[in-house]
Amino acid sequence: MAAREFDLEIAAIDATLVSIEKVLDLPKLHKQSVELEEQAGIPNLWDDPENAQKITSRLSRVQSEITKLETLRRRVEDLPILFELAASEPDGSGMNDAFAELDSVIKVIGELEVQTLLNGEYDDRDALITIRSEAGGVEAADWAEMVMRMYLRYCERHNFNVDVLETSYAEEAGIKSTTFKVSAPYAYGTLSVEQGTHRLVRISPFDSQSRRHTSFCGVEVVPVVAQSDHIDIDEKEIRVDVYRSSGPGGQGVNTTDSAVRITHMATGIVVSCQNERSQIQNKATAMAVLQSKLLERRRQEEQAKINALKGDNSGSWGNQMRSYVLAPYQMVKDLRTDYETGNTSAVLDGEIDEFIEAGIRWRRSSH
Repeated sequence: MAAREFDLEIAAIDATLVSIEKVLDLPKLHKQSVELEEQAGIPNLWDDPENAQKITSRLSRVQSEITKLETLRRRVEDLPILFELAASEPDGSGMNDAFAELDSVIKVIGELEVQTLLNGEYDDRDALITIRSEAGGVEAADWAEMVMRMYLRYCERHNFNVDVLETSYAEEAGIKSTTFKVSAPYAYGTLSVEQGTHRLVRISPFDSQSRRHTSFCGVEVVPVVAQSDHIDIDEKEIRVDVYRSSGPGGQGVNTTDSAVRITHMATGIVVSCQNERSQIQNKATAMAVLQSKLLERRRQEEQAKINALKGDNSGSWGNQMRSYVLAPYQMVKDLRTDYETGNTSAVLDGEIDEFIEAGIRWRRSSH
């Protein structure tokens, strides 16, 4: 293998970091941090808990962004010194450490560069993810639960906060559907590329003759609604049903009829919530989920009008977007980006960063 020219690699990542700093606008971030600190310091801030939460959350995100950029800048500036010190060591053992740090910095800068592509209107929002089993019966229900686990493990790996709002378990195995909220900077922009139909091919564990089965599950990702979004819902347009929460095997989550299902008559959108302790809380959470789904519907309708004006027919966002094959060979392939891997167990354990990064770059280049 040819020797790596670390000085050229350092120059390249330095140039990339400069462009990232320009896009993320470090001076503007510092200004925002000062303004938000002033707002957070107001004595009666918590008289309005919702607004206080918004301010402190925004401040935390801005400070985190500043710390990330400044730490990365220091690491890039320290690299030449690190290699200089390593070169002066007679046994050359320091070179391995220096290259390990270089590779680590390259990886972090690559991830940050992808984040700079997330500049859509709602990209910095939290995300609501709904997973539904589709064609395939018990197979599809089991597959939907596997996909749910994949995303929960992904969120766990990244320390994203997850709040499961509702899960409807299938009778034999797996789930019919689930909805959960992911709270993290740019959660919606990052995870929105996962929307679409996920297809699994495997030897069925539910088939006594061990035949190969194909099953499908759908993933929907919408941004969490904010106070400024103005999604008005007329009480006459909705039907509210109350029922008893249940867990796997009929295990009671709650012994009262506190779970709430809301049907929006005009659109047919149905949302449920069963994780709160009271019917009132569940209804409030379900209404917030409904608002988010209606907001996304409005955004899609606006985008469809723009696409029609542009003569854009590339509206194949949904439909099959990724194929997971476990038999007769092992491969996960994204049908939009052509990114693929043979390490299916890692993917199903939540290692989907490369798929998400490829999806974000693909979306940017195709729009």
